[in-house]
Amino acid sequence: RIARKYGANIFGRLRNPLLHKPNPPGMHGSKRKKKSDYGMQLEEKQKLRAVYGMLTQKQLLKEYRTALKMSGNTAHNFLMLLECRLDNIVYRLRFSQTIFAAQQLVSHGHILVNDKKVDIRSFLVKPGMKISLKAKTKKLKAVQFAQEQSSREIPEYLSLSDDKCSGELLVLPAYDQVPLPLIINVPLVCEFLAHTC
Repeated sequence: RIARKYGANIFGRLRNPLLHKPNPPGMHGSKRKKKSDYGMQLEEKQKLRAVYGMLTQKQLLKEYRTALKMSGNTAHNFLMLLECRLDNIVYRLRFSQTIFAAQQLVSHGHILVNDKKVDIRSFLVKPGMKISLKAKTKKLKAVQFAQEQSSREIPEYLSLSDDKCSGELLVLPAYDQVPLPLIINVPLVCEFLAHTC
């Protein structure tokens, strides 16, 4: 339903929901009214939430407030912080088929950061940190299946080992390097969050 609403297979599922029902959900899905400024900001926020695994308002605000304290462009810093979350890095390294599966791998203790177990999904991965799978996790069918999927490219700010079981964040991702599955106006999201701070 969410993928149809935004017209993109945002969760990376193999069964693309848009193939069967291309229109947005609802009886009048194909007929949409013009949105207000608030409505546009809200929609952009919802898209960003969905892309990063249905993050809560509280989680988004936490990352936004951190971005505010950093030097440079707040919107760019905000997206970079979201991109460097451990659950997202696990997804980008193709250890899981979807962002939700990545969240589960992390919270169930399947992921090692610099050879130590980390089960906090929002853990901020920094350049030089090694992200790897536990020995038992490598044998999971869901993990092996995800590793075989070559349709999702590994972003250039990440490196993947030859055995596909470990990776590293090389540098902090630049705003235009982040492979979002649909166009999101991140500055609009920041405007929305600024009003709720």
